[in-house]
Amino acid sequence: VQLQASGGGLVQPGDSLRLSCAVSGRTLSRTSMGWFRQAPGKEREFVAGFGWAGRGTYYQDSVSGRFTVSRDDDKSTVYLQMNSLKPEDTAVYYCAADSEPIHGSSWLRRGPRGMDYWGKGTLVTVSS
Repeated sequence: VQLQASGGGLVQPGDSLRLSCAVSGRTLSRTSMGWFRQAPGKEREFVAGFGWAGRGTYYQDSVSGRFTVSRDDDKSTVYLQMNSLKPEDTAVYYCAADSEPIHGSSWLRRGPRGMDYWGKGTLVTVSS
């Protein structure tokens, strides 16, 4: 399984940005997909994710209502739409995949160490 994240950049507070993650080597509908991020000096943390067939979408509290995760099975791509960005959203964002179904709050118990596959990160910087 290969994951390729893209779409990061430098934006101002309040702006929007959409990250993409192209997935190859596994059927997206039978893959749990998650977005994680790692800010400088901090541990990698869960941001948003969904289980097989897009079920059980879950968000970290700090991004709920601002970020939306979605998927396009035809393009085998997962997206993270980020609105109302804040300086504290600055981080390297990673997409990750797992072969097991992960739904709802199970994402928090799974954590970064529980994911099977990782892509290279894309840097998001929110600064005025």
